[in-house]
Amino acid sequence: MTSSAVPALETRGLTIRFGGHVAVDNVSCQFTPGTLTAIVGPNGAGKTTFFNLVSGQLRATAGRILVEGEDITSLAPSARAKRGLGRAFQLTNLFPDLTALENVRLAVQSRAEAGWSLFKVWTSRRDLIAKAEEVLERVRLSDKRHIAPKALSHGDQRKLEVALLIAMEPKVFMFDEPTAGMSVDEVPTVLDLIQDIKHQGQATVLLVEHKMDVVRSLADRIVVLHNGALVADGEPAKVIASPVVQEAYLGLEAANG
Repeated sequence: MTSSAVPALETRGLTIRFGGHVAVDNVSCQFTPGTLTAIVGPNGAGKTTFFNLVSGQLRATAGRILVEGEDITSLAPSARAKRGLGRAFQLTNLFPDLTALENVRLAVQSRAEAGWSLFKVWTSRRDLIAKAEEVLERVRLSDKRHIAPKALSHGDQRKLEVALLIAMEPKVFMFDEPTAGMSVDEVPTVLDLIQDIKHQGQATVLLVEHKMDVVRSLADRIVVLHNGALVADGEPAKVIASPVVQEAYLGLEAANG
């Protein structure tokens, strides 16, 4: 695991309550550059809620969130994105009636702080066009550049999500079950894209995933949530083999009982 003096992302005592229910319970965790962490757990464990707290869709009841040492707990999702947090769904179908290329180009434009105009910058900045084309090539969608997202297959829509996220060049990539609903043939392409992101540069990748074969193939580290609390954290083989995970996540104790 790559070491870093300051974590790319850190949560300290992160907690959220809905009435009497504690959905995320005092979770403290650090994520370092150049690593891919899988966040797993049974249904209702708090995985997506944890993501929603980090990206700003939900406001924490208690605790703090830091990006490169800066406290972002009180910031709106858009401000967190500017600090380097990227979550795939935040950019999905910005303009469902525009083409895939136009969608990616707008994300490139935003990253370059060139505004969101469809035509003003587009016609004069060939570098932005080239960057958008490059991103589409990377996610294997060049041949569908002129197709609108609503006309793409589910698998291609998920690839476009990844393209939009890549175009924004975040420091922290957050993927919430990126292979959900995809056909068997489509899954490897998205997993390869996530693997590429991990290997290029020093990005930090967080992945919520319930498919353990995917977790084993991608993750440097596994964090396990159960009833909102962090119950295991470490190298994949050790975490998967631990009794608490066998019971809480894999359900082997019940199966053997």
